[in-house]
Amino acid sequence: MRPLHLPPAPASFAARGISLRAALPADAEFMRDVYVAGRWEEMAAAGWPDTVLLAFLRDQYRLQTLHYDAHYADAARLVVECDGVCAGKLLLLDMETEIRIVDIGLMPAFRGRGTGAMLVCWTQDIARALGCGKVSLHVEPNNPARRLYLRLGFQVAGINGAYERMDWVAPQEG
Repeated sequence: MRPLHLPPAPASFAARGISLRAALPADAEFMRDVYVAGRWEEMAAAGWPDTVLLAFLRDQYRLQTLHYDAHYADAARLVVECDGVCAGKLLLLDMETEIRIVDIGLMPAFRGRGTGAMLVCWTQDIARALGCGKVSLHVEPNNPARRLYLRLGFQVAGINGAYERMDWVAPQEG
């Protein structure tokens, strides 16, 4: 794996008020909050009191961060901003033969606006530009984002525990 040198975000991002920047240590709470917001509805079905659920999800994020730090240390960690407001996160890893979307998430107020699709398409453009032409990710089968990935040309490439590995391969030219 190698550090990912990201191109500037396309002009279409700025036209929609979307910008990306490297995550800073000061963003740690926000990154945690994106994780909590992304899992809240699913975990609320357990019926736990909100304080217990919040503590559990924060601890799950702590464990996820330890895992990411150990296995994806070279990942580009980005904060997604919409009109200057922190809206989400994107973690990308250059695995030389593919770009891995390690994590992608938006706060609830910023979902359903096409931002996630723009981020995934930008990642596909990066893969093309680097010459690897492949993007991979893992997603739970019941995650609503899975429909987006299918619509953007990803295909299920295997099962890894509770997750599906999905790959997108750039169409061959010519």
